[in-house]
Amino acid sequence: MTRVEDHHQGMRAALDEARQALEAGEFPVGCVITHRGRIVGRGHRLNSRSGSEIDHAEVVTARSALLDPACPEPAEMIVYSTMEPCLMCYATLLLSGFRTFVYGYEDIMGGGTGLDLGSLPPLYREMPVTVVGGVLRSDCLALFQRFFGSEHNDYWRDSLLARHTLAQKP
Repeated sequence: MTRVEDHHQGMRAALDEARQALEAGEFPVGCVITHRGRIVGRGHRLNSRSGSEIDHAEVVTARSALLDPACPEPAEMIVYSTMEPCLMCYATLLLSGFRTFVYGYEDIMGGGTGLDLGSLPPLYREMPVTVVGGVLRSDCLALFQRFFGSEHNDYWRDSLLARHTLAQKP
């Protein structure tokens, strides 16, 4: 069994990516992918202000890692994200071969890691998956609170996620 503390280094790197996104006015989801403690992919949310839901941090990061010809097998890597991967990202990563997911802040509106894979068709049902949530949660929460608390933000303003996030104690 993995201890939450074992994932702090990876989550700190994902937080660095999230800060870059926030500074650019983007939704502060940062992501890194590691293999045996070494970062093999990094990225953050892009184009959230345009209304595009394609450039999520996890997809951007997986693409960068998987395009490297020296990329290890995805099942040997760990995906770190400041927010729980949404259903789209989770399914994309699963189909790409990733099996270990670590996130900081729960996505109560669209999080996908709670999906009961056992109730799905065989392609998903037989996938062994490890999910660890709440790693450096307060640090991740602070970034999302800054984002949703900004008057310059229109992305998911007044959504369930925004209201939940702003109601949390830091």
